[in-house]
Amino acid sequence: MTVVTNPYLEGNFAPVLEEVTATELKVTGEIPAELSGRFLRNGPNPAAAPEPSTYHWFTGDGMVHGIRLRDGRAEWYRNRWVRSAAVAKTLGEAPRATRSHAGMDFAPNTNVIGHSGRTFAIVEAGSLPYELTDELETVGPCDFGGTLPGGYTAHPKRDPLTGELYAVSYFFGWGNDVEVTVMDTEARIRSARRVTMGGPVSLHDTAITQTWIVLFDLPVLFDLEMAAGGASFPYRWFDDYQARVGLLPRDGDSTEVIWHEVDPCYVFHPMNAYDELGGGGGIVLDVVRHPSMFRTHLLGPSEGAPTLERWHIDGHGAAVKEERLDDRGQEFPRIDERRLGLEHRFGYSVAVAEHDDILGTESGLVRHDLVAGTSEVRSFGRGTTIGEGVFVSSATATVAGEDEGWLMTLVYSGDTDASALHILNAGDLGGEAQAVIELPQRVPAGFHGNWVPDPA
Repeated sequence: MTVVTNPYLEGNFAPVLEEVTATELKVTGEIPAELSGRFLRNGPNPAAAPEPSTYHWFTGDGMVHGIRLRDGRAEWYRNRWVRSAAVAKTLGEAPRATRSHAGMDFAPNTNVIGHSGRTFAIVEAGSLPYELTDELETVGPCDFGGTLPGGYTAHPKRDPLTGELYAVSYFFGWGNDVEVTVMDTEARIRSARRVTMGGPVSLHDTAITQTWIVLFDLPVLFDLEMAAGGASFPYRWFDDYQARVGLLPRDGDSTEVIWHEVDPCYVFHPMNAYDELGGGGGIVLDVVRHPSMFRTHLLGPSEGAPTLERWHIDGHGAAVKEERLDDRGQEFPRIDERRLGLEHRFGYSVAVAEHDDILGTESGLVRHDLVAGTSEVRSFGRGTTIGEGVFVSSATATVAGEDEGWLMTLVYSGDTDASALHILNAGDLGGEAQAVIELPQRVPAGFHGNWVPDPA
């Protein structure tokens, strides 16, 4: 009898089976007293054992992990499944509210954000966000007071000048359209526009400048045959699809997109974008570029090493000019988000191990100085994997330097089968950690999270 295995159900990808609440966590070093809030991270963690032959990493039930910091102490760690109806049933609980979009009820597994004093677990491809309490218990699915016209995205972009969230959402039921929304600071959608792409794309992320919203129209598309065959994530690469990038005016009509062709590739995550100095309508866009995606590996992202690129887009329809910034494999780019949509100097990413290009098996945290053209790598030792580095400023004033603050990242040790939250000096990545907070259980390899500060 052949035993079917799946790399996304093994090692640190394997789900944890218990929800834990732990207080007074062990800390090495000193937690900066300025850090008052919650470090949150979301990721797939199937509540019921899936079928290994068909399980896709992107479709596991969402589990949110959180570490509460205050007054120089790590007050608690919690991990909680997001209670979709299916998860609640698996756990023997009554379902929460039954609101859904197009009959889709999914436990969001990709990101977790704070907005307007509330906490939301979010995902792409048509499902609603779920609201959580500060302690990560599920409130229920959320359509932002009835203002959200459909599903949402896993990657809204917060304008640091207005506090509003810009989002581009996709859903196979919309055909070739995507939904571009702007959410105000009271967590209500104030603007929604449908934009027509070249096909039914999988559009994971976006970027904004002070002028434009960036649309990635790339060759990963909904496949009806895969969906009819029962694929949980029915999107794949199409060789003959014209890859392009669109610039949509932030406050313009949905037909005013200016399209620019680009060599075939896939982008999960941009690092940032900003308007080109001197006007002319162009932008600079830094992205992590994958040579292809879901071409031969259909259960997770494993199609060759992704690299950090700078794209110059003229805003008038010329082909994108591509410039390689760093040759090493990497993903999960982040910046000081006070610079989101504005010119940035520093960026942070996670290096993918050279011997293994499965996204989620990583070897180090990279700090890029994009002005000096240099980089610095912090390794956490053999047998470790890390999550994205979340930048937290040491001051709220916009005049504080981009690297004046901390990077927070989850580190898993295969030797001990345990995870810890590392707080690093963003300006001296190679120096000793400011603090290491040991967690009571492993945090599986997952996707995205954020630092959610306490209200001022």
